[in-house]
Amino acid sequence: MSVKHPVVAITGSSGAGTTSVMRTFEQIFRREQVDAAFVEGDSFHSYDRMAMKGEMSRALSDGDHTFSHFGPDANLFEELETLFREYGESGTGRVRKYLHDQDEAAPYGQEPGTFTPWEAIPGGTDLLFYEGLHGAVATEKVDVAQYADLLIGVVPVINLEWIQKLQRDKAKRGYSTEAVTETILRRMHDYVNYMCPQFSRTDVNFQRVPVVDTSNPFIARTIPTPDESMLVIRFKDPRGIDFPYLLSMLHDSFMSRPNTIVCPGGKMDLAMQLIFTPMLWRLLERRDRAAS
Repeated sequence: MSVKHPVVAITGSSGAGTTSVMRTFEQIFRREQVDAAFVEGDSFHSYDRMAMKGEMSRALSDGDHTFSHFGPDANLFEELETLFREYGESGTGRVRKYLHDQDEAAPYGQEPGTFTPWEAIPGGTDLLFYEGLHGAVATEKVDVAQYADLLIGVVPVINLEWIQKLQRDKAKRGYSTEAVTETILRRMHDYVNYMCPQFSRTDVNFQRVPVVDTSNPFIARTIPTPDESMLVIRFKDPRGIDFPYLLSMLHDSFMSRPNTIVCPGGKMDLAMQLIFTPMLWRLLERRDRAAS
């Protein structure tokens, strides 16, 4: 963990809602005048879109039905660990972008689904902000989590996660229910071994829990709305957390355990603003004291 150059990481699986969390942090950074270096987890995949399709086909022909974006073979875990460590030590590191669609690719004159060249993070940023699949990953070879100063998990319960993925991939990517189901099954080994363990290392977890029937996610027609959900917020270390203040600000909330608040799902943005603004203040105060 760094004092001079803080690293903040949002970790969640595909479709978990990490993008909306990133937007909340962008608002906090603007309000608090924090200059953050943004890093997207997709930029640390091992393969671009076409190469990944080729690797999946090769894995299937070899009888491997577990190769996925969630596992180590499809990601540059060592490079991600190096980035977190180097940024913490020096405030810089090597990054690139993954160009998801035509709008992102056009300014670079590249095809969608490709990576930009590696380049150094400009000096002078206040902190590194990572959003992606593996901000708290640890394996026998690497421990990315050890170099983060604030780790945040964003985790829908599994049926909701599947509903969100099914709806998104069918609507935006034109996939069939069968194709998305096959992807879910292929990812399960890596999900259990590399995704789930991360959420025991996070400092704060946000888990959305539907209060409507999601017992068969494969036939659900709609994604449960925030108003049809509750939000479970778990703090790894409850010391220093002003629970009475949070309960007073998050109406209709309650504590289910000494380190856990439950509130209406529609209050996620407010909850994050209330919880993470003072946490960022403390990180930046520590940085300033270390620099003086």
